[in-house]
Amino acid sequence: MKHALRRLRAVAVTVGACALGFTLLPLPAAAETPVRPLAPQSERAPESSQFSAEGVTTVGELRVVDGTLSDRRDQRTQIIRHPGATYIKVHFSALRLGPSDYVTVSSPDGRESYRYDSHLSTSSGSPYTTDGQPGFWAMSVDGDTAVVTLHSSGPSRGTTATIDRFWRGYDPTEITQHNFSILSVCSTDARRDAVCYQSSHPTEFARGRAVARLLISGGGMCTTWRVGNTNRMLTNKHCFSTQAAVSGSEMQFNYQCATCGGANPGAGTKVSGATLYKVSSGGSSQLDYALFSVNNFASIQTFGTLYLATSATTTGTRIYIPGHGDGSPKRLSIYEDTQGGATCTVKNANYNTYNISYSCDTSGGNSGSPVLNASHRVIALHHLGGCPSNQGAKAHLIYNEIASLIDNNG
Repeated sequence: MKHALRRLRAVAVTVGACALGFTLLPLPAAAETPVRPLAPQSERAPESSQFSAEGVTTVGELRVVDGTLSDRRDQRTQIIRHPGATYIKVHFSALRLGPSDYVTVSSPDGRESYRYDSHLSTSSGSPYTTDGQPGFWAMSVDGDTAVVTLHSSGPSRGTTATIDRFWRGYDPTEITQHNFSILSVCSTDARRDAVCYQSSHPTEFARGRAVARLLISGGGMCTTWRVGNTNRMLTNKHCFSTQAAVSGSEMQFNYQCATCGGANPGAGTKVSGATLYKVSSGGSSQLDYALFSVNNFASIQTFGTLYLATSATTTGTRIYIPGHGDGSPKRLSIYEDTQGGATCTVKNANYNTYNISYSCDTSGGNSGSPVLNASHRVIALHHLGGCPSNQGAKAHLIYNEIASLIDNNG
């Protein structure tokens, strides 16, 4: 029996309008069912529903859709596409599945795929996030297209999966347009892709693997990292400070380019937020930390961890900063202005009661990055930009507050 080449039809959303267009995309080889576009339209969610958090880089917008998958052969797969989007994060308002049924949210090339059944469990299935409303958020898929498929063993009366919303990631130009820029790149931007230093600075490269990109509630971006030997992560309090926000966020490890300057990051490993343990008191000019854990901890242990310095640093100490400024693939700040020139150093180890200062390059999205010394201990938690005095909260003071909650024996 001959089989015709099947093709996918996807919704193309025009930003700022509700016009719909259609794009033909190749159907993954494993798919066996026709695909239909989302109906009737994809619209930007009301302004009140969009992501907003002071000091956090906004990297996406919420779209509203109306799509239902069922066990009918012509309704088992749908495509969510927003041309130029950097990621798609799908929300299911309801799942009504049989015992052996499940849904997947995948990239068109299958590089990323997340599976969900009616008994959501991060211990047996893919991670997911929540926002306090009915339903759940699938993990984001990098790129501008998500393939949503209902897998059913046969007719099951009432089997459905309903999609009502999705986040789409801004491109770099949009990120600039939607964020107030605080001067954090001091003079020439000397940051480079982490992999650029794999040979010349192997330890700095290796320590940076413990650092992850933090996608907050679908539309905001910071940096986070493993601290100590157990399931603990640190970021800024101004990135999130509630259990609801932790539950709504995901962490992407190993999101870094494969070649120096190659603009070719892999999907990495994504996990969801689990438990918020402690946040600092006071405002963002003080210690500004949030300590939390993740689901599927075993999947990120191979990326290593970092340890806090337990005593104050000194002015002139060499430093480096791995992070995800602007939500970009991981970069390292090692030099001040030019490669092989002056290295980043602490400019003032006692800038004020809570902070050290430096002019090592950072940008929006670097919030929560670790500032490490030549012994590869974290001496500060980056949280404020403004050349020539970018600032990080003193790590030894943070340690004094969370010592009983972490295993810092490294």
